[in-house]
Amino acid sequence: MNDQIAIPCVVMRGGTSRGPFFLASDLPAEPTLRDAILLSVMGGGHDLGIDGIGGGNAVINKVAIVGPASVAGADVDYLFAQVRVREGIVDTAPNCGNMLAAVGPFAIEAGLVAAAADRTHVRIHNVNTGKLIDATVATPGGRVTYEGEARIDGVPGTAAPIELSFPNAAGARTGRLLPTGRPIDRLEGIDVTCIDAAMPVMLVRAADLGWTGREAPSAFAEGGFRARLESLRIEAGRRMGFPDPASMVIPKPILIATAVEATLNTRYFMPHDCHSALAVTGAVAIATACVTPGTIAAEMVGLLAPPVTITLAHPSGQLAVRLEPGPVARVQRTARRIFEGHVFARRSHEPHPVLAA
Repeated sequence: MNDQIAIPCVVMRGGTSRGPFFLASDLPAEPTLRDAILLSVMGGGHDLGIDGIGGGNAVINKVAIVGPASVAGADVDYLFAQVRVREGIVDTAPNCGNMLAAVGPFAIEAGLVAAAADRTHVRIHNVNTGKLIDATVATPGGRVTYEGEARIDGVPGTAAPIELSFPNAAGARTGRLLPTGRPIDRLEGIDVTCIDAAMPVMLVRAADLGWTGREAPSAFAEGGFRARLESLRIEAGRRMGFPDPASMVIPKPILIATAVEATLNTRYFMPHDCHSALAVTGAVAIATACVTPGTIAAEMVGLLAPPVTITLAHPSGQLAVRLEPGPVARVQRTARRIFEGHVFARRSHEPHPVLAA
């Protein structure tokens, strides 16, 4: 048809994120070739992703790659990629719990998982972390439905609920709940908690950096603050065992503050821009910190114990995490299939034989 590479693609919203979903068989298996294709597709090298389908915000510069399960006990593999279009980097170090919400529906409609008559349970192997996550998808009559009455803050309207369950989320990337061995570390005169539960994060009291924790995301654009937060994040990453955190999007920095109508106020960074809502994996990490003795979160809320629901306020509303003995963290999300067809990558990105066919 033309001199570009046509790749089957489905654009989906998962939770408060959005991005293209690909079958693993439609992309190169070799990471360098795969990442080059993704950068071409998303518009790498430009702040707005103008030459691709990416955008000017990290929540819509995300990619999900789904295929048959490679481990026992799972139904599908899910590899998440955060595309940093400005820098031209594809980062597969973290997981994304919001995009995860759309993996189940995508896998069912792609024929990777057979739909049940009412609700379909999909066990997802997150390749990034090696963890298993359970998703429950509404499939009345054996078909995925996206319409329903569930509402999540940060997304207009209502949709069918998708239940995500994170069993044993501790040590998603580092193998330890508290990677530094301490519930509080002192970095550059600031107390932080470095915790790894679904996502490695650095928690810091908003007040210690001069904020209330209730500001709009745009308030955090000031260069001096960003430089200081990044300096803290990089040092936290080193102490958590990451060799070059400056080149990674983990650990994610999170400002936390006391709240009146929630357990905590939160401002989550990705890692430089403030999220307009809250990452699911970040929410699991914050909630886990609330029940972990000695962390700054536990000190702020008073130590809680499962079973308990942790409600986290964010710029678009609230997100609730249900912690149960096991340990298990449960979150309700929604998803929507938005577009399906082909997306085009430039042939100059060394196409894989599968793509050139």
